[in-house]
Amino acid sequence: MSKAATRVAHALALAAFLAFALFPLFWLLKVSLTPDDLMYGEGLRLWPSRVTLDHYGSVLRHSQFPLFFRNSLIVSAATGLLATAAASAAGYAFSRFRFRGKAWVVGVMLVSQMFPLVIIVAPIFRLLAPLGLTNSLSGLVLVYTAFNTPFAAFLMQSFFEAIPKDLEEAAMMDGATRFQALRRVILPLTLPGLAATGGFVFTAAWSELLFSLMLNSSAAVSTFPAGLLGFVSKFSVDFGQMMAAGVLALLPVGAFFLLIQRYLVQGLTAGAVKG
Repeated sequence: MSKAATRVAHALALAAFLAFALFPLFWLLKVSLTPDDLMYGEGLRLWPSRVTLDHYGSVLRHSQFPLFFRNSLIVSAATGLLATAAASAAGYAFSRFRFRGKAWVVGVMLVSQMFPLVIIVAPIFRLLAPLGLTNSLSGLVLVYTAFNTPFAAFLMQSFFEAIPKDLEEAAMMDGATRFQALRRVILPLTLPGLAATGGFVFTAAWSELLFSLMLNSSAAVSTFPAGLLGFVSKFSVDFGQMMAAGVLALLPVGAFFLLIQRYLVQGLTAGAVKG
């Protein structure tokens, strides 16, 4: 196969993958813009003959979705900050230090990722209830931080290990303390890692349903994944409003990744040892 044919084949494969990955999002948008009278009357069409923004208006004005949206934003942002900070400290310790029991700590963190979440909901509820942390955004932040920190710590460890220790040692030989070397030399180089870890944790907390549904019974503290169930009644599903709410829920995640994309694509230590 010639190089031109190979490039065409790669381009076609990439286009097919993008179409497969993006089609659900396209269909989400399409249904959210389809009027109720055309939802079933036109059959399967790639685009409705008439579009409307009524579903978005109903979601924003006549449902509790703005409240659920705010709750999700608070919980996801707090979880992202706390879990990324804790994971950065743990990842740095695992990368740079040897200490007694390190293997056991790593093993316990790995084992904690192996349990299906559904089997530990009841114990978590029993732990949080006496502390008044059920029906609470603080309780969700605590649970999400606890469950996302182990994996995030392993992510941060890999980023720290990719940074040469010579940079840190050179800064310490110039009179900097370890903390100063970490703050002034290492952390700026780990911005891509921090962005990737923060993005992972934020997205995981933003889309989590099980704990949000089981630990909270009050609509006042529900997040949007649990709130979407409000569009499902006993005998029908309001697909238009549900899809409109889904499109609105995608906006913060999309905006977040647009803000951090330059950190995700830049080299981790590009230029750090030049000169």
